[in-house]
Amino acid sequence: MHTKVKKESKFTPIEKKWIMYDVGNSAFTLLCSVFIPIIVQALCEAEGMSNTEYQTFWSVVTSVITLAVAVISPIVGTFADSEGMKKPLFLASALIGVVGCALLGMPLPLAGFVAVFIITRMSYNVSLVFYDSMLTDVTDMERVDKISSHGYAWGYIGSCIPFIISIGLYALSLYELLNSVAAYIIIFILNAVWWLCFTLPLTKSFKQVHFVKRQPKAVRTAFKRLFSVFKENIPNKKGILIFLLAFFLYIDGVYTVIDLATTYGLALGIDQIQLVLALLLTQIIAFPCAIISGILAKKYDNGKLIIVFITGYLGIAIFAIWLTQAWQFWFLAVCVGLLQGGVQALSRSYFAKIIPIDKSGEFFGIMDIFGKGASFVGTMLVAIVTAATGNANYGVIPISCLIGVGLVVFVIGYIEIRRYEKTHGKTVLTDGGAGNIGEGAESPSASAEAAATDDDTAE
Repeated sequence: MHTKVKKESKFTPIEKKWIMYDVGNSAFTLLCSVFIPIIVQALCEAEGMSNTEYQTFWSVVTSVITLAVAVISPIVGTFADSEGMKKPLFLASALIGVVGCALLGMPLPLAGFVAVFIITRMSYNVSLVFYDSMLTDVTDMERVDKISSHGYAWGYIGSCIPFIISIGLYALSLYELLNSVAAYIIIFILNAVWWLCFTLPLTKSFKQVHFVKRQPKAVRTAFKRLFSVFKENIPNKKGILIFLLAFFLYIDGVYTVIDLATTYGLALGIDQIQLVLALLLTQIIAFPCAIISGILAKKYDNGKLIIVFITGYLGIAIFAIWLTQAWQFWFLAVCVGLLQGGVQALSRSYFAKIIPIDKSGEFFGIMDIFGKGASFVGTMLVAIVTAATGNANYGVIPISCLIGVGLVVFVIGYIEIRRYEKTHGKTVLTDGGAGNIGEGAESPSASAEAAATDDDTAE
């Protein structure tokens, strides 16, 4: 009797469902990048704020959210590593986000809108901690670059479907063919339903393969594990720490560009429709580029590819300092599309390869501290510099400096990790520290194949 082995080029059903969650949640990401800043600008104008004051205000709000998520993420990530906890925590955070997304379309005052947005954005970000940590449960280390890249890629292109419909509804409201309140209600409910539809299949089929056995006094144990994580004998601890520092610095530029692109464009007086269409172009370009990055990672070292992407983002940040016209914003959108998926996807899979596999939730939670911490620093620096100078362009200067330093630190960390690999071998990086995999747990490739069989039977 022969065992049916799936071809390398094909995805297992559970891999597909993991990838598809990115299609669902990315719809909310586009709302945060485009429509939510437009709504907030209108609410701020009603409060008598200028464009510069609006950018400062929204940068501060974004910073507060990212700081809160940075504090929460490693804690919930640590809980998620316990047996059977990843799925319910993921589902709960995603559902809170879905409900909040629908509520954001309702006519609310500025304070009410910001309060709902904070809860929704925090829930969305926390769900991503669990989602990222699921990567090691749904596939094996040979495929993480590919699966991670396809997650971002299909998220970019798939989210364009509700986004294009949303643009159409928004355009109708601008030409007074549809009431603006009704348009926003439909837009946000549509995106909430889209998010929900791509959440449920993953929660139905996901099985947590790698975990830490539950222990008495779970809360205290989880906090103890969290605060002692880097005191343990972790393989390549130095390389992991240097990578996290580099990630903190360079991802700052990525997240700040994503979070504040529309805010920045509006502050410069660029037409709203042009902003929306330019960001749609970013999504379309990012789709093939993210997939290509996964293909390249199979042929070339993904650490070297990350260095190329960070260098590209440094160029983007420097260019943005002198951005004043609409065509420059379009050019910026194209450049972001070329690099965005690659740097995010490969950073995620690169990290998955160098951490203890049974503590993925804990480590991805820690990674989120550095990612969200960077976003906090980035948006706060934009707010401070813009407020101090009265010029939105100057707010990009410290971002450029952080990305440049991040590039240097990443190179140092990359050299350290390669040195460790030559001394101890890659197997230690992949499996070392995974000694507490739950009883009866299978290898990632075996579990992915088993999940595929289960799903094929169910379907």
